[in-house]
Amino acid sequence: MGFSKETIESELQHVAKLQRKNLGELAELAFMRKAASMGFAVAKPWGDSDRYDVIVRSEKMFWRVQVKSVNTVRDSGLSYRVKTTRGANGTYSAEEIDFLAAYVFPRDCWYIFPAAVIAGKDAVCVRPESPKCRLLQYREAWDLMKAAPQLAEKPAHPPVLGGAAF
Repeated sequence: MGFSKETIESELQHVAKLQRKNLGELAELAFMRKAASMGFAVAKPWGDSDRYDVIVRSEKMFWRVQVKSVNTVRDSGLSYRVKTTRGANGTYSAEEIDFLAAYVFPRDCWYIFPAAVIAGKDAVCVRPESPKCRLLQYREAWDLMKAAPQLAEKPAHPPVLGGAAF
């Protein structure tokens, strides 16, 4: 569900002028639109004091998702460095989030990282144009948030976040 090259280039001119907070908010909106268009139920927690930005539901599974974005290419012109921290509050853990979704604005692509992949890291570097990127398996890996069949079949109990069955 991508956009034309002209649309992306036009939007990038506007995105380049945004402050960091506005860029993050735009990435969250882009994530919610994309997730909803793929059939996920999406909810936005009130406020911004939780470590996650969005809650995604697939069948009976709820996931806590932290959304990050990057707008500038690194010096090499091939890679993008996505920060995986929250300011001075350190790195994310699987106790706080289930996934980190990273949006690369100039390439209009997503990386969906399980929390264990980014735990303890300050950043990850992605190379959307390279088939040799070591993180290629996470590019557009939305299926990682689909409910596991064995978990979705469990009897219902009170909802619990963190990938727990509902």
